[in-house]
Amino acid sequence: MPPLLDFRHVTVLRGPSDGSKEPVRALDDLSLEIDCGEHVCILGLNGCGKSTLIKTITRECYPSAAPGASAEILGRHRWDIFELRNLLGIVSPDLLTSCTSVATGRDVVISGFFSSTRIFPHQHPSGEHLHRAEGALSRIGIAHLADRPLNEMSSGEAKRTLIARALVHDPQTLLFDEPSNALDIAAQFQLRDTMRQLAQSGLGMLLVTHHVSEIIPEIERIILLKNGRVAADGTKRTILTAGRLSELFGVELRVITNNGYYGIS
Repeated sequence: MPPLLDFRHVTVLRGPSDGSKEPVRALDDLSLEIDCGEHVCILGLNGCGKSTLIKTITRECYPSAAPGASAEILGRHRWDIFELRNLLGIVSPDLLTSCTSVATGRDVVISGFFSSTRIFPHQHPSGEHLHRAEGALSRIGIAHLADRPLNEMSSGEAKRTLIARALVHDPQTLLFDEPSNALDIAAQFQLRDTMRQLAQSGLGMLLVTHHVSEIIPEIERIILLKNGRVAADGTKRTILTAGRLSELFGVELRVITNNGYYGIS
């Protein structure tokens, strides 16, 4: 299969839509290739370009045109975004904010077929959609949330509902953007267990985070992102070192390992 992404000299400008300020280079001449089926973490500070990278993959952001620049997703430069998003499972804070409503867990999961955040009057789910939504909820172990409104769920339950939504159309790769944001300790452990099960099932996984503790043992490749550029790329053993992480985060850090997980202090 073609790579999940093959970016060559990609620059993405972000700034206020009203033009009140000069745009900034959220991604700056970035070159990166990630294969389908890989388990990869993009690690960096807030504002380093991690979320912009996810949005560039999902075609919410577009690179600037420049000589020698190219951005291929799954082997193609051009996509119908609805077709593309059916191949990717996305879990992000933006999506959670959009879904916070009276929509039930079942409706949120079914909305994944329509790239929406709930079922709107013009959308007509089929019996197959319903069947697959029930299967996705059961796969994540939250079938009991099918009829519960999202705004009555805990943050952990809502996040797992979004994972079921991401899985409902059998994507090739899951994209996790800061997945443990706003989760308590118990919910974070449940989330990591779910992510491990999905990675072990053979799904590709791209995690973007600034928390080293979110990196599950199944993720072996780490890419450090700094100021919109790749600062380092390699295995956990070579990248998650005290020296590299201290330089990335700008403070002296000590690295701790435990049962395949890494932590810092």
